[in-house]
Amino acid sequence: MLPRNAFFAPKETVPAGQAVGRICAEQITLYPPGIPVIIPGERITAGLLDYLRSGVSAGMQLPDAADPTLGTIRVVSQH
Repeated sequence: MLPRNAFFAPKETVPAGQAVGRICAEQITLYPPGIPVIIPGERITAGLLDYLRSGVSAGMQLPDAADPTLGTIRVVSQH
């Protein structure tokens, strides 16, 4: 999905484990290094989620995520 369309689409917040396969509606960046891992419109994969979880467990920050603990992720609503 185009980033703009995902950003402005209806959203829902789901547990991170249920976000796999869904279209992300927010930008999620690990800091450091500060490079976005997932942007709006991108499909969330298990590999991306594992990468984010390993970064958070190593003490990295999620400065622009709605939930900086990665407990939940905003995704495009399926309704």
